[in-house]
Amino acid sequence: MSLLDVNNLSCEFDTDEGRVRAIDEVSFSIEAGETLGIVGESGCGKSVTALSIMRLLPQPMGKIVKGSVTLNGQDLTSLNHQTMETIRGKQIGMVFQEPMTALNPVHTIGKQLLEGILLHETQNISSATALAMEILEKVGIPSPDIRMGEFPHQLSGGMRQRVVIAMALACKPTLLIADEPTTALDVTVQAQILDLLEELQNDLGMAVILITHDLGVIAEACDNVIVMYAGRVAETGSVYDIFDHSKHPYTKGLLASIPRLDSIPKTVLPVIEGIVPGLQDLPSGCRFSDRCTFSRPFCTSQTPSLAATFNVSTTAQSHRVACLRWQEL
Repeated sequence: MSLLDVNNLSCEFDTDEGRVRAIDEVSFSIEAGETLGIVGESGCGKSVTALSIMRLLPQPMGKIVKGSVTLNGQDLTSLNHQTMETIRGKQIGMVFQEPMTALNPVHTIGKQLLEGILLHETQNISSATALAMEILEKVGIPSPDIRMGEFPHQLSGGMRQRVVIAMALACKPTLLIADEPTTALDVTVQAQILDLLEELQNDLGMAVILITHDLGVIAEACDNVIVMYAGRVAETGSVYDIFDHSKHPYTKGLLASIPRLDSIPKTVLPVIEGIVPGLQDLPSGCRFSDRCTFSRPFCTSQTPSLAATFNVSTTAQSHRVACLRWQEL
C-alpha cells in the first residue's frame, strides 16, 4: 500500500463570478521515502492540490467536491476538524510558499516552534524547548538558544526558510509537502535548502512532495514527476520519462524554455505563447488547446484522459499523458 493515495481529487471555490473548479480529478500516489515533484506555471493548481491534501482550503469558499486523499489507509476527506489537527504537523508537515507570511511577525521563533511540539510530542516545557533547539540545530541555524528569542524580521530569508522547515519537521512526519521552498532565495541559499531537505529526508525516511516552477530542481531532487496544467494532470512519470521521453506538448514547451549554456546567445529562448486560462474561462476539450502549436479542431471538442505510453525505462504503465495526439508527436 502506498503512503499517500490521491484519487480523482476535485475541489471548487465560490467566487463573485460563480463557482469554479480549481483542480479537476487529480490522481497520484507516493511511497514512503519517495520524492514526488509537481511542476507547472502559476495558476495550474499545484498549491491548491497541497492545501486540499492538508484540508487547509480557505473556508467557507473552498471545498473538496469529489475524490479521496488516503494516508496510511485513512481517508482524510472524511475526517472532522479536530481529527485533522492531530494529523497536521504529526503525520504531514508542510513548508508553505512564503516564509515571511507563514511565520507570525509578533511571536518569537521559539513560541511558534514550541506550539506544534507541545501539541503533538510532549507537554513538558523543558523537554519541548530542548527538542526545538535540537531541530533548529539540525536545519543549520547557529546559536539556536538565541534564535528562539528572536522575531521573524530579525532573520534573513534563508534563515526564515530554515525555521519554517524546522517547524514542519519538528514532530518527524511521514510526509512533507514543500511548496516552492526555494522561491525568492538566491542561488547559493537555494542549493543549501535543497541539500538540507535531502539530508533530512534520508535521516527521517519521510516521503516528500516538492512543488516548484524550477525544472532543474525537479531533475535533481525527484523520483517521479507530475506536470499540471489548468487544474488537471497533463503528464506524469519518472524523472527519466519526463525529461528524456516527454509526450505532452506542454511538457515539451516547459523543457524547451530552459536556458542552455551551449545555445546562448546563438538562439532566441523558446516560450509558450499565451497564459494559463482563468478558472472562469477554461477552454473546452483539452485545456492547453488554445496555446498548443499542435492543436487540431478535435482537440477543442474532446477531453483527453491520462493514457499509458508504454515507452518507459521501468514499469510499463508509470508514464501517462493526457493528449489526443501524443502518438503522432
